[in-house]
Amino acid sequence: EDHPGLLRYGLFVPAPDIHWIREDLRLHPGQSGRYASRIRYRQALKMATLVFREKGLYVIFDEPQRAIAPGQFFAWYLDEESIGSGVIA
Repeated sequence: EDHPGLLRYGLFVPAPDIHWIREDLRLHPGQSGRYASRIRYRQALKMATLVFREKGLYVIFDEPQRAIAPGQFFAWYLDEESIGSGVIA
């Protein structure tokens, strides 16, 4: 459970799998932002930098996250309001 091989700083969400809840806060290719985020239901929010490119959303966490897996949902928040989500590749 604590094996270092389970820890990752980043993940990728392909563009077709991104869902913006707040269209007015949508990132466009070449833009980035800092958001609170989570990869598991009811997980404590963790800070991450989101970088949007043509192919999708690259996410880099401030701290390593355990057992990030394809098919999980990634969600990001601004002031505890859900901004968007997507399926991890």
